[in-house]
Amino acid sequence: MAQKVMLTSAVTGAGDTTGKNPNVPVTPKEIAESAIESAKAGATVAHVHARDPETGGISHNLDHYREIVDRIRESETDVLINITSGGGGDFIPNLDTPAAGGDGTDIQTPHERHEPVGELLPEMCTLDCGSTNFGNMIYMSPTDWLREQAKLVKDSGVKPELECFDTGHIRFANQLVQEGLIDGDPMYQFCLGIPWGAASDVETISYMKGRIPENAEWSAFGIGRMQLPMVTQAALLGGNVRVGLEDNIFLKKGVLATNEQLVDQAVQQLQTNNIEIMTPQEAREKYNLRQPHGGK
Repeated sequence: MAQKVMLTSAVTGAGDTTGKNPNVPVTPKEIAESAIESAKAGATVAHVHARDPETGGISHNLDHYREIVDRIRESETDVLINITSGGGGDFIPNLDTPAAGGDGTDIQTPHERHEPVGELLPEMCTLDCGSTNFGNMIYMSPTDWLREQAKLVKDSGVKPELECFDTGHIRFANQLVQEGLIDGDPMYQFCLGIPWGAASDVETISYMKGRIPENAEWSAFGIGRMQLPMVTQAALLGGNVRVGLEDNIFLKKGVLATNEQLVDQAVQQLQTNNIEIMTPQEAREKYNLRQPHGGK
């Protein structure tokens, strides 16, 4: 029997990519349509951030999230929805007043970060399991805040994807599991190649997967030019996979991508290695996710 993996399309993110690739979706309608097209190309999951339709920057507006989710659901396209809960963690150091954030700082409380998840009840959400240097920015996700946020996710019945950008994040994610804040078999996501976190290579995947619980599921992705190579490597090592314009805007050197092209390329690579893509319903059953219309 062929191996099966869950394939996620991270359709937009919140980074400064809209001016670099016009295919990056911005409005709720564009984001929903890109998620739908990704599903038609073979994606199991659509990972969703909202953007401000006017500026293209990050949006925490619940109405934007609601429109995205409603459009996907009303399309009757069967795709799992994975909403970010990692927004509002950006701290830009200000050398003149170190205790205050500079321009671009955007910090939300655990309850604010959880609001779109708690209100819209997708099948999945991300939970970023630690703070990290992110380029010249500090992404802030303190441990007590994470405990509070993990409890909110657990109470909502949504499956958290424990995002780990470095090896210390694995240790804290394990702690959340040990404290009973994660229901069922935990699901880890190894986020590789982001400056300055874990490296994007096979050795790092092997190290990280060797330090998660025996009953855990895992996925891994690389950014930029390492996105598509990491699809094959992660799947061959037994993990789920992710592509999308959040992490990489090119199909190949000098060729701008669409989300559905990246999904199609991932599908081709996996099938070449006799690896099939899970349907959304197969993933719901395998990972005990919420059923359509909020059922379990």
